[in-house]
Amino acid sequence: MMALAYGLPGLLLVAIILWDAFETVLVPRRIGRRVRITRYFYIVAWRVCRGLAAGIRKPSRRESALGFFGPASLLLLLVCWAAGLVFAFALLQVAARSLAGLAPERWVTQLYMSGETFFTLGYGDVTPATGLGRLLAVVESGMGFGFLGTVVGYLPTVYSSFSQRETEISLMDACAGSPPTAAEFLARNRDFGNLAPGERILVAWERWSAQLLETHISYPLLAYYRSQHSNQSWLAALTVMLDSTAVLVAAAEVEARPAHQAERTFAMARHALVDITQIFARRYPAIAADRLPEVELARLRARLTERRVGIVTDAAFAARLESLRLLYEPYAQALAAFLMFDLPPWVRTDERRDNWQGGPWDRQIAAQAAEENAEDHF
Repeated sequence: MMALAYGLPGLLLVAIILWDAFETVLVPRRIGRRVRITRYFYIVAWRVCRGLAAGIRKPSRRESALGFFGPASLLLLLVCWAAGLVFAFALLQVAARSLAGLAPERWVTQLYMSGETFFTLGYGDVTPATGLGRLLAVVESGMGFGFLGTVVGYLPTVYSSFSQRETEISLMDACAGSPPTAAEFLARNRDFGNLAPGERILVAWERWSAQLLETHISYPLLAYYRSQHSNQSWLAALTVMLDSTAVLVAAAEVEARPAHQAERTFAMARHALVDITQIFARRYPAIAADRLPEVELARLRARLTERRVGIVTDAAFAARLESLRLLYEPYAQALAAFLMFDLPPWVRTDERRDNWQGGPWDRQIAAQAAEENAEDHF
């Protein structure tokens, strides 16, 4: 009876952890099953992190604090898996001793033996006393070796995907401003249409959206990783591309001209946003604030006209743009609320320098240059 009471939970815990780790690390697709250790781990951990970050008022400090969650949660998840397996095999060792009619060892001793076996330390000061116990020790040591090997291969894959994602986000700094906006993206890359420069930019962002979909479906924890600058994020970059291509598609339909690449980029970006949102936000949220009211739309028109972007902005354009926005904005707003991201505005609220234009020595360099010019003048 004692063997069943300890052995059955131990076997069940080993099976659950191994299957959960297999799905998380090796299965390259979105897992729809709700009963998962990883899912509950991130639900609890993210709620705690959100609660702590909500008390930080300064946005840059809040982003810095949230930036620790992704790496820390990954390491903590691996620790939870390892601790769960060590505990499970300790239960199995107790069950093995019970089947042999031996008195159980102290729990501290069983956990110690299971831990040194799992991590293949092999001190030999505590050893299994039964044949079944020795078999379990061999299985546990092999499982620990494979577990550690899988982790060693998993971490570089995750960080490689993160690096690829951040490369395009960094390129958007000069391409759409800091933080990025659709008005700046359209103004700074105004050779759209059939011209080669515009086509290449949209193709690059279509491919980036496809890579984002693949990596964040395979490794959802990447969504928690923040960008290097507090005024940038992968969700902001994706939203800016959707905003920009929605303007291009709406204008093309009103003017009865083709917008093939803009349509393809919009479709891919929308596909990525919808699928990633479904991982984190399963329910339709309450209606959020309108990101493009009439006042903001007028500012967008003025900004595009000022920067000589030839796009029709009449009533038909506004209606078509609104219908396109409904295809992605609810998902972007739901995901932003969950991950504590700020969605980018359509138009800059104030003029500010891009990230590449700022530096810690700029004022000193300028002051030194002014002094040298003054000396030369005299």
